[in-house]
Amino acid sequence: MRPCKPIIMFQALLVAAGLLLAADLLLAKDKKKKGDEKKDEPKWDVANPPGTWNVVPIDTQETTWSSVDVSPDGRTIVFDMLGDLYRVPIEGGEATALTNGIAWDFQPRYNPDGTRIAFVSDRDGAENIWLIDANGANPKQVSDEESDLVHNPYWSPDGDYIAAKKGFTSTRSIAAGEIWLFHAGGGGGLQLTERPNGPKDQKTMAEPAFSVDGRYVYYSQDTTAGRVWQYNKDATGQIFVIQRLDRSNGKIETHVAGPGGSIRPTPSPDGKHLAFVRRTPGAKSALYLKDLMTGREWPIYDKLDRDLQETNGSTGNTPAFAWTPDGRSLVFWAAGRIRRVDVQTKETAVIPVHVKTSRKVRTALRFPVEVAPQDVTVKMVRWAQMSPDGTHVLFEALGHLWIRDVAAGAARRLTGQNEHFEVWPSFSPDGNEIVYATWDDQDLGTLRVISVLGGQGRVVSREPGHYLEPRFSPDGRMLVYRKGTDGYVASGAWSNDPGIYIAPLSGGDPVRVSPSGFNPTFGPDGERIFFSDTFEETQLVFKSVDLRGNDERTHLKGSKVTEVSLSPDGRWIAFTEQFNAWVAPFTLTGRTVDLSTDMKSMPVAQVSGRSGEFMRWSFDSRKLHWANGATLYTRALSDAFAFLEGAPGELPKPVAEGLSLTFTVPADRPAGRIALTGARIVTMYDARKKQEVIEDGTVLVEGNRIAAVGQRDTVRIPEGTQIIDARGRTIIPGLIDVHAHGAQANNEIIPEQNWMQYSNLAFGITTIHDPSNDTSEIFAASELQKAGLIVAPRIFSTGTILYGADQPGYTARIKNLEEASFHVRRLKDVGAISVKSYNQPRRDQRQQVIEAAAALGVMVVPEGGAKFDYNMSQIVDGHTGIEHCIPLETAYDDVVQLWSGSGTGYTPTLGVAYGGLAGEVYWYDRTGGWLEQRLTR
Repeated sequence: MRPCKPIIMFQALLVAAGLLLAADLLLAKDKKKKGDEKKDEPKWDVANPPGTWNVVPIDTQETTWSSVDVSPDGRTIVFDMLGDLYRVPIEGGEATALTNGIAWDFQPRYNPDGTRIAFVSDRDGAENIWLIDANGANPKQVSDEESDLVHNPYWSPDGDYIAAKKGFTSTRSIAAGEIWLFHAGGGGGLQLTERPNGPKDQKTMAEPAFSVDGRYVYYSQDTTAGRVWQYNKDATGQIFVIQRLDRSNGKIETHVAGPGGSIRPTPSPDGKHLAFVRRTPGAKSALYLKDLMTGREWPIYDKLDRDLQETNGSTGNTPAFAWTPDGRSLVFWAAGRIRRVDVQTKETAVIPVHVKTSRKVRTALRFPVEVAPQDVTVKMVRWAQMSPDGTHVLFEALGHLWIRDVAAGAARRLTGQNEHFEVWPSFSPDGNEIVYATWDDQDLGTLRVISVLGGQGRVVSREPGHYLEPRFSPDGRMLVYRKGTDGYVASGAWSNDPGIYIAPLSGGDPVRVSPSGFNPTFGPDGERIFFSDTFEETQLVFKSVDLRGNDERTHLKGSKVTEVSLSPDGRWIAFTEQFNAWVAPFTLTGRTVDLSTDMKSMPVAQVSGRSGEFMRWSFDSRKLHWANGATLYTRALSDAFAFLEGAPGELPKPVAEGLSLTFTVPADRPAGRIALTGARIVTMYDARKKQEVIEDGTVLVEGNRIAAVGQRDTVRIPEGTQIIDARGRTIIPGLIDVHAHGAQANNEIIPEQNWMQYSNLAFGITTIHDPSNDTSEIFAASELQKAGLIVAPRIFSTGTILYGADQPGYTARIKNLEEASFHVRRLKDVGAISVKSYNQPRRDQRQQVIEAAAALGVMVVPEGGAKFDYNMSQIVDGHTGIEHCIPLETAYDDVVQLWSGSGTGYTPTLGVAYGGLAGEVYWYDRTGGWLEQRLTR
């Protein structure tokens, strides 16, 4: 595998003790309807966003991944470079800009008479087809898609229509494709093909092209098995084929297939040949011709840059190229230059092009982060809830249960033990007792009940297990709970027969009432168990069964709902959607009711304004409590619905202020001094300019700071220092994994010893930045590490991604700057130093996340997404770093100049490589890493 060639390699080596973690650490498809924005809110201008912008000069004879077309008179070439369109005489020379600005314009194509150019632009927010005159004047929008992005425009021979690829995302941000036809005068377009695997398809069609007579439309299609897009496909086999659609009858047939795949069909002017691209065994791509009469195929140029068949092809698999009008030559881009090949002789020549321009680039977001503070400020509080009498708050933090007197304000530990972690607490109906679960890596979990006054919890479970979500019955005599499984982050023992159980507190065998489901609770009369479950991947359903597990009923279902909580009196339902808490009346109908924030069947009210989860009702069902981080929020129902007694004349806005539960504890800081002597020391001091290596050196550590590094005879070791003989060893600074992943917990249970984090430390990783993890789990683990309660690298994270696809619990809907600020703030509130902008489909959404994060002092790392132009616009917009490889094998001088003139870093993650095989598989094959002793102890 040839790795991608980074422009700026992130240096992930920093001194392991106490530096500032600056930014180099760095680190459905709901269709937007017109008028969704607030009427008084100005439309976001992609071409003129806020922020501090710098000008990066570009002076180059090389371009990267340029789509090329030739004017119908054969005199002019149009091409794209770094989001602008240019024209140049076909002989070459100085390029003239047709478009210029922050908006991203690419994939130009002349109309048949050469007077207009179709291209793709995000200037209205989303990538759509636009037109300009051949001189760059009179821009006009053709397609008007809000989230189903449009690419690869190609004119019909009569100049009335433009065929294009239209992308659709569902539960994953891998866009499936269809071929659509748009009238040059506008309109919603006409569908030519449909996704073969339905609305959740992840396989694409792209690169349409008309036959000369207009009857046929050729296009490329991923025909690999199944609907799910997979990494690491073998492009020397067959991923894509070229299909041909007969517009007269709708029939589709495979027209070009075979090893190496077939992409970017381009018919010759006389209709006798089809040019296309195919992968070759040397990890390169070749330009081929097919004789449409005989079927013969042959290569005419075999040094194209590697195509993108292994990626999802969402913007096309290789740059567009064009025939000259006489049909004698093809003009194309390869290896940084525009080239011309004679199709008869195969002689190739470079068309020299010089571009002198500039690019406005927003200053990249970078904020210092203190690595080793003296105190730990607790932000990730879990399961916060008010006591039945409203005088105390119960919550978990730092692995144990705390109870706080609301009036006095001081929190105290509920137990004094430090032998196990305490999780999933819940008050009894009378408020005198608390049920909770415990976790110990060796002894596993138990269910316990403890007095609200504290002390030692008594075990009420009969066997070890993975216990979750215990709740009392209304009369306080029974428990309902969930029994989970593990075997990955913690022991898999006692994982048999998972599901929802009930058990009497007085003794007796537990009864499993459902093999699946979560968040169980007793109904108001104690005769039924209500619980949530998932259905068809993304739907949450709310069910109930009787106490024997029979008579199952489904009461509610919601396609965007992530949590449901039934009030104790059974009259109200609270639910979360888009990370906010909502309330609606609840009643039994004998049917399944659709639950959503915009449902018309029942009144519904938003109660939270600053995010909400861990919802709990007051025991009189008159109030709802919820939390985000260390803040507990409350809303009385009478402040949510005007029809309730006691409602004010004007209902208040959703709750944005709450009770702070945060507190500080001393950070874990080692005492004393250690000297490591006699080692070879790779200091990484001024590493970009020199490579300093000290032989027979000494490293002196005082507390959690490196006090001195130097030759043995130059470092004075104070009396009483512990000396470790490190002769024969090499010491380097601690490694920072800037793109780390790995489970921190299972069902919110954090192991006392996480083997993944021990492995990190064993290989010298002392700090991780995880750009996608469960929010509450990773920030709880981070605080445990800081307090010295678990052994792990320092943990920094984005928390849960701001996802652009339709996956409840991950999807972050962003329609304006206010919504972007909501999502960034809710993550900052729980400890995020950065957020992961993950394939938000629209440029304006991504810019709004940047602006919101800039105002809140939070960094933004985006998903690379396997889209080159997308990556370049992320650099322009000021993202802190690009996560994952850009999908191209080589970036040329234009990209080097742009990227080096920005402040954006690069985390190529060669373990996961777009545009090629993943390095992870390579290392499995070549190194036998599973035999490493540090991983098998």
